[in-house]
Amino acid sequence: MMHMTFYWGKKVTILFDSWQTKSWTEYLLSLVALFLVAAFYQYMEDRRVRFKILAKSKPSLQPAIGAPLLASAPFSSRFGAPARFASAILFGVNSAIGYLLMLAIMSFNGGVFVAIVLGLAVGYLLFRSNREEDLVMVENPCACA
Repeated sequence: MMHMTFYWGKKVTILFDSWQTKSWTEYLLSLVALFLVAAFYQYMEDRRVRFKILAKSKPSLQPAIGAPLLASAPFSSRFGAPARFASAILFGVNSAIGYLLMLAIMSFNGGVFVAIVLGLAVGYLLFRSNREEDLVMVENPCACA
């Protein structure tokens, strides 16, 4: 029977009928595995964002005067570049991992929830919290300017 509220206990089914824990050892090993997958999710997200930044890096960061704000790239350069394809693959893999983590949380087991949230937090701390790319310099703080 599937739980519809949070519960605490060692007996849990995670993602598949074959991934059931019946002992404390199985339960703790499953929590460690979920913790590591959640941290790996943050690592993959960091790699994906860094790859995207590298793929978009151009020599000139200043737009030309009179350049349209929403200029679109030609169809061939938008979908033909290997960097865009690789970025899309990384996005798909990271999305799949994220959805699997969400489904694991939907087992409504408190330990599973805590292991995944702690894994995400530790992964963020290790892989994503010290990035300089996240800093955005705003020259004019007025949004209407």
